[in-house]
Amino acid sequence: MVKIFLTPACPYCVTLKEFLKQYNIEFEEIDVSKDEKAREELIKKTGKMEVPVVEIDGQIVVGFDKGKICKLLNIKE
Repeated sequence: MVKIFLTPACPYCVTLKEFLKQYNIEFEEIDVSKDEKAREELIKKTGKMEVPVVEIDGQIVVGFDKGKICKLLNIKE
């Protein structure tokens, strides 16, 4: 399961979503600008309020770190 913690105004969030769609990766979007509980969960998991954050099978990637995301999803570029 892939979860993305994001905000609508974040350009890296948009890029990340497009990247995952390109590889047909299904994901759940969690808008931390509207969901206070999700925002608290994000801070608890990462220690900061920074987006995007991708959670892939329990592994956390802060920012659009293409290399780490590809490795965790077994994407060959």
